Amino acid sequence: MRKARSVKMDNRLVMYLHGGSGNHGCEAIINSTCHMLEDIPKLLVTNSAKEDRFYSLEPLCDILQERKIAEHFFAHVFYYVWRAVFRDPESFMRYRFRQVLGRNRSPLYMSTGGDMYCYEISKKEAVVANSAFNRAGGKTILWGCSIEPELLQDAKIVEDMKRYALITPRESITEEALRAAGVTENVKAFPDPAFALKPEAVELPKRFVPGKTVGINVSPMIVRHEKVEGITLGNYRRLIDHILQTTDDCVALIPHVMWNYNDDRLTLKELYRGYEGSGRVMLFPDMGCQKIKYVISKCRVFIGARTHATIAAYSSCVPTLVVGYSVKARGIARDLFGSEEHYVLPVQALENPEELIQAYEWMAEREEKIRQRLTSLMPEYIAKAQAAGEEVRRIWKQVSGQ
Repeated sequence: MRKARSVKMDNRLVMYLHGGSGNHGCEAIINSTCHMLEDIPKLLVTNSAKEDRFYSLEPLCDILQERKIAEHFFAHVFYYVWRAVFRDPESFMRYRFRQVLGRNRSPLYMSTGGDMYCYEISKKEAVVANSAFNRAGGKTILWGCSIEPELLQDAKIVEDMKRYALITPRESITEEALRAAGVTENVKAFPDPAFALKPEAVELPKRFVPGKTVGINVSPMIVRHEKVEGITLGNYRRLIDHILQTTDDCVALIPHVMWNYNDDRLTLKELYRGYEGSGRVMLFPDMGCQKIKYVISKCRVFIGARTHATIAAYSSCVPTLVVGYSVKARGIARDLFGSEEHYVLPVQALENPEELIQAYEWMAEREEKIRQRLTSLMPEYIAKAQAAGEEVRRIWKQVSGQ
């Protein structure tokens, strides 16, 4: 009788669908998660190992560059033909994650791209990857996610959700939508892991006065969602002018994503134009997520577009106005304040050039009350974010034998 070939198990938790630390929100999720799970061996399969090593992730976990099929012509042609002939959508994923499948498969895979299901292209990747890892015999976790409720009207997406061993929605809109769709047994809600991110002190510019500086973040993404051309940056310019004219505060322009195709610095440089000589407006350079959080923590208030820039502010008890467009912005604000009204300004709704000033003034009038609320909430909120690690440990012990 022929002896069955043993399967070599890679006994590490594999984190996947990580776009790279040039998006400091992605970096913040992995950084916080690694600290949360220090006792579990971890491997990060990443779209950009170079970025992850340049910023903060190198010492926290092993890093593996995923295989990029588009960069290998013959492999791309072969798998494209294979997928078309055999109707095998998982073939691209088996190529992409080849080093952590087959003989080297892990018992547990964690999808760390929290908003993968928010966009059409990445949603397809998430569904196929989840299927591939489960088919290979692993368990999967959907970590710190947000999902638009309308998406869960699709039966195929609901079926996909039920494949996960654990889903940790980071806000109540997603949690309620999952439960309403019948996805209940594997759902446990926790705040985004980045709420637990530790700041790292950096030297601040002399013009930056802690407690008297307004932090601002703008992204190309929200500009693309505006309904009236130019309305977003127009509102921000009027807000900066308003701050300079009515207060003695400084303004700090803080980028949070540095990817070539989605670079906050380009939008912020455009916004900065004309203020270079003011002496009160400063444009911050690129830096890692922990240093960005430190800078934001020293602001008086924060107006931000990037979710994890606003999470850095919230978790530092800085009153925050989100200029957003998605379920994650609305859901997080609702969980913190009971309502997203006045705390989230939908960029799609911007029509009046004074709307951002009005929203800022509403927040400024209630600044101390908002700060006190965040100060009272945050210790428990951050502790709850960290508690998600216990759920991962429970599953890890079951599947790894450790």
